[in-house]
Amino acid sequence: MTIWHIGIVATLVLAAPLAARTVVVNANGYTLDDAGTLTRFGTLVVGDDGRVEATLAKGVAAPAGTVVDAHGATVLPGLIDAHGHIMELGYRALSVDLTGTKSLAEALARVKAYAKANPTARWIVGGGWNQEIWQLGRFPTAAELDAAVGDRPVWLNRVDGHAGWTNSAGLRAAGVTAATADPAGGRIERGPGGAPSGVFVDGAQQLVDKHLPQPTPAEATAALTKALAIMASVGLTGAADMGIDPGTWKLYRAFDADRRLTARITAMAGGIDSLRAIAPSGPVGWSGDEFLSLPGVKLYDDGALGSRGAWLKADYSDAPGNRGLQFHSDAELRGWVDDATGHGFQVATHAIGDAANAQVLDAYARVPAATRQSLRLRIEHAQIVDPADLPRFASLGVIASMQPTHATSDKNMAENRLGAARLAGAYAWKTLIDSGARFAGGSDFPVESPNPFYGLYSAVTRQDHEGNPPGGWRPAEKLTTVQALAAFTTGAAYAAHAETRVGTLTPGKWADFIIVDHDLFVDDPATIWRTKVSQTWVGGKRVF
Repeated sequence: MTIWHIGIVATLVLAAPLAARTVVVNANGYTLDDAGTLTRFGTLVVGDDGRVEATLAKGVAAPAGTVVDAHGATVLPGLIDAHGHIMELGYRALSVDLTGTKSLAEALARVKAYAKANPTARWIVGGGWNQEIWQLGRFPTAAELDAAVGDRPVWLNRVDGHAGWTNSAGLRAAGVTAATADPAGGRIERGPGGAPSGVFVDGAQQLVDKHLPQPTPAEATAALTKALAIMASVGLTGAADMGIDPGTWKLYRAFDADRRLTARITAMAGGIDSLRAIAPSGPVGWSGDEFLSLPGVKLYDDGALGSRGAWLKADYSDAPGNRGLQFHSDAELRGWVDDATGHGFQVATHAIGDAANAQVLDAYARVPAATRQSLRLRIEHAQIVDPADLPRFASLGVIASMQPTHATSDKNMAENRLGAARLAGAYAWKTLIDSGARFAGGSDFPVESPNPFYGLYSAVTRQDHEGNPPGGWRPAEKLTTVQALAAFTTGAAYAAHAETRVGTLTPGKWADFIIVDHDLFVDDPATIWRTKVSQTWVGGKRVF
C-alpha cells in the first residue's frame, strides 16, 4: 500500500474495516435506471465489494454499515468524460498555462513569469492560448514571443491542440526556415518571403515536437498524479483517454497494479502504430478492479476549426480558397479502419469539418453491420456535419462523441468561419439524439475545462457563463437536464463498452458516485456550471 493510500484510509475509514458496507443516508439522490428513466433515492447502500447493493426511497430503513451522512445534499452517479487527454491535463497543470488569458499581453506576461520561476528548464512548454479570445484577427508570432523569452526555446500549444507557437530560439532548435516545406496534413504559418512566423498548424507541429526534451519518469508520474487529483475534484470517476502512446500505457498499468488509479480509464491508442505496439494480440479488456481497458484506436481525419484545419466541403467564409486540411485519402482511412475493425478494435476518429465527417462515415459504412454494432464505432467531435449526413450516425450505429462546451466556446468563431447557412448541422446534439443516434458527452480536456458541470450547463442552456446569448445559441439543439446527465453517464459508459459496470447507481454496478451542492433538476439551469463537488467515490472508496 502506498503512502497516498495510507493517507486516504487514515482520514476516511476511522472506525470500520476497509471492506465494510457503506450506507449513504439523507441523500437527495438521482440516478438513471437501466432503461434510462430518472429515479430518486434517499439512501445508497454499497456492499463490501464496492458495488451498489441497493438504492432506497426516503423513509425506508437502511441496513447496518458505515454511515455517510449526505445531509440532504444531491448524490449523483459518478460522471464520465467520453473524450479527454489525461496526461496532457496533468502536464498543462504543471507547465505554463495560458488558459483564460484575455489578451496577447496577458499571455506573454504569464510566459515571462513562468520562465523566470523556472530558470533551469531547457524548454518553456505549455499551452491554452486562443487568438480568437485575444481578438488578434491573426496568429501570434515568434517575434512577439521573443519579447517574453529570448534565451531558450518556447513551445506553446493552442487551446485545441491543433497548432503550436514557438519563438525564434524554437525555430532555430527545430531547424525550420523559409525553405522548409509544409508537411502532409500540416501548415507552417509564414511571414514576408515565406519565413516561418512562429505558428505550426496540425501535422506541422511535429517539426518542433520532435525536438522537445522527453518527460522523465518522475515528470510523467507527477503529471498523472496531478490529473487524477483534478478529475476527482470535479466529480469525474471515469474518462476515455483519446490517443495514448506505449509509454503512457505502461504508466497506466503501473498505477493500476499499485491501486493508484482513482478514475476508470478507457484508453484508446493514438494511431495504428501505437495500437500495434500496445496491443498486438487484440483489445485489452478491463483489469481486475475494472479501472483500465484498451478497446481500440483513435484516428485523426482533420484539424480544428479555430486554426482553420477542420476539413470543409466548401471554403471557409472568412478565408476564401481555404477548405482546411484533409489528413488522409479515402483509401488510406478505409485501410486503417478495415485493419483495426478486422482485428476486433473499436475505432474512434476525430472529425470536425463536414468533409471529414462525411469521409469517416463512408469508411465506417464499409464495415459489416454486425461488426459496427459490436465494436461501437465512434466519431469524435462531429462538430460541423452536413445536414444530409446527420441521419447516417443512427443508420450506421455510429456513436456521436461530442463536447458541449465546444459549442459555447466556439459560437462566435464558428459563425465567422462558416457563415449562417452551414450552421444547420453544427453542434447538433438534439438532432442527433432525436434521430436515434447514440450520444456520449465529454470535454476534450485540457482543451476545455475538465469540469463536467460546465458541459452539463452548456448542453442545457447553449450559453456561456455570462448567460450569452439570451435564450441560447441555436436553442433548438438544447438538451434536457436528463439528456445531459445521460450523456455524461450512460452515454459515455456505453461508448466505453462499460454500461454493465458503471453509469447508473443500480444494483451490481460499481459504486461510483459524487455528492454535490446543487440539485440539477430543481435549481435554475443557469447555476449548473457553479456546481461544486464535496465528495467523489469510486468503487465504494472515497477519492476526494
